[in-house]
Amino acid sequence: MGQGLSADERAFFRDAKPWGFILFARNIGTAEQVGALTRALREAVDDESTLIFIDQEGGRVQRLKPPLARLCHPAGAFGELYKRDPDAATRAVYLNHRLLASELAAVGIDSDCAPCVDLLHPDGHGIIGDRAFGADPDLVAALGRAACNGLRSGGVVPVIKHIPGHGRAAVDSHLALPVVATDLDSLDSTDFLPFRALKGEVMAMTAHVVYAAADPDRALTVSTTAIDDIVRGRIGFDGLLMSDDLSMKALGGGLSSRAASAIGAGCDVALHGNGALVGEPVRDLMGELVAVAKASGTLSGKALQRATAARAASRQDSAFDSREAEAELASLGLDGRMAA
Repeated sequence: MGQGLSADERAFFRDAKPWGFILFARNIGTAEQVGALTRALREAVDDESTLIFIDQEGGRVQRLKPPLARLCHPAGAFGELYKRDPDAATRAVYLNHRLLASELAAVGIDSDCAPCVDLLHPDGHGIIGDRAFGADPDLVAALGRAACNGLRSGGVVPVIKHIPGHGRAAVDSHLALPVVATDLDSLDSTDFLPFRALKGEVMAMTAHVVYAAADPDRALTVSTTAIDDIVRGRIGFDGLLMSDDLSMKALGGGLSSRAASAIGAGCDVALHGNGALVGEPVRDLMGELVAVAKASGTLSGKALQRATAARAASRQDSAFDSREAEAELASLGLDGRMAA
């Protein structure tokens, strides 16, 4: 899928009726084009309540850019401000994410795969880096909560990620399978803490990471043991659990197998984002979509209840003056680089 829908894509979506859609930079042109695309996606499945997602964290991960949206500071800049002035940082995160919500809602996007509440670890791979608010679990929890509040105030549903924590991973899960050997009791008081603090949010995205103390053989996304023990047990998250992109190289096997394994392990929905990298061979995108749809099955039972709750949380915005918010945000003392 590019900046519009082909006839084949419309027909597939009409028949498969995916629960939601996610947009990437390749789908983004003008505001008018993105608005038309989001309307076309909902029309294709004949469901106005369908959630449309995007990764709009700020910093390095920002699909909408000027003139559609502001360039935003990365999470790490807010964490640095928190060390100097916790109140200012918390307010800045709220305002930034309230503005993000307005920018997304204006083009028909009603869920953001943010905030990233992974911890910054000195030995962790740079794929997280300044996408993390910081290394202190309490700091990350406080700013993660402010981010969620800002998004929800603008009618956009947050997806906290990457549960239960990607920060210790020494490799990039887009390219290889990370293994975290830290014991669960240590993780309970560090990496798991921000997710536990935000366990009442309605959606979370998994980390494609092996937590060896729970399951030494499988990434959490495809491990019933790890999801039950860590996500649903130790953390206590009972919202909708979405897999990270099934196309990432951390997972083995074909896409059909990956989707079936993720759903079988306890993910409520499987995410196919076509995470192709530059230089990779051309892929059969429609074939991948068909395979993932067939393997994922139909929402039912508890998964359907969680999915219904997630949709109900969207488009419930409050009164807001974006100019005043931008002026206040600019006054709060943020440092650091923004997205390029």
